[in-house]
Parts: sequence; structure tokens; C-alpha cells
Amino acid sequence: MLIHVASKSGYFGKLLIFAAMPRIIAFDYGTKRIGIAVTDPLQIIATGLDTIHPKDIIEYLKTYLLSEQVEAFVLGDPKQMDGTPSDSAQHVKGFAKTLKKTFPNIPQHWIDERFTSRLAQETIMKSGLKKQDRRNKERVDTISATIILQYYMENQRL
Repeated sequence: MLIHVASKSGYFGKLLIFAAMPRIIAFDYGTKRIGIAVTDPLQIIATGLDTIHPKDIIEYLKTYLLSEQVEAFVLGDPKQMDGTPSDSAQHVKGFAKTLKKTFPNIPQHWIDERFTSRLAQETIMKSGLKKQDRRNKERVDTISATIILQYYMENQRL
């Protein structure tokens, strides 16, 4: 939105105001942990949000949705190198069904998650963290979710 403003001295200028948009949430689903990433209010930057145990995810999201609007969920689609579903695909599909049942008005999008864990580990290695901090599996899951969300955002801009 563009607003024209005037000062006491008579200067007329323009003020550009950005309206906040609903956020997009991405998940890197695992049977032990779910990495979560979210966009900023302008949907420009993907940031790691949290890592949650699968049994707690729905309550976590209900609480999150009390304070933030969410436009879409993005799920990592686990595939093997040949493109066929991986062993964990059935768990992710079950999670997607639960999301759809609980939040029927929030659309879901799928992004191929091959290599996201490897990219997350490489990112952590290059970050300069201490060896003990680099072994934090929760950090890998959150960064993987961030990479999934970043891929989605990049594909939307094309």
C-alpha cells in the first residue's frame, strides 16, 4: 500500500506500507521428531521454528494458530533415489491425514525432501559449531524443515 504524507514544512513524500501475510509452515516428519520451519510475515525468509515429538505436534499447532495465521502446510515427501516412496512415506502420509482432519481449511503442498538431511548436516558443519553441538539431531530436523520450506518458496516464485 502506498500512502502520500505531508509534513509541517509542506514536504510531500510517499510511505510504503507492507501488509503482513499469513505464514507458511513446513515439516520434516520423523517418527521420533518433527522439524518445523516457518516463513516470516512477508513470506520472504524461511526460519527454523522448533522440533516437536510427533505425539505433541497437533496441540503445538493449535496453540501456534491462536496467535498466527497460516496459509499452507508444506510437507517433505520422502523418496528413494529412484523416485519411489521411501519406508517413512507411510508415516508422513498418516501425519498429512491427521493435519487435514484437524485443520481442513489449510492446504497442503509436498516437496521432494531427498538430500535435505544431508544439506542440513553440511550447513551445520560449515556453521562453526562445536562438535557436540553439531551432533544435535533436533537441529538437523529443524534445518531440514527450513530447507524444505525454502525449496517451496523458490518454486512458488518461478
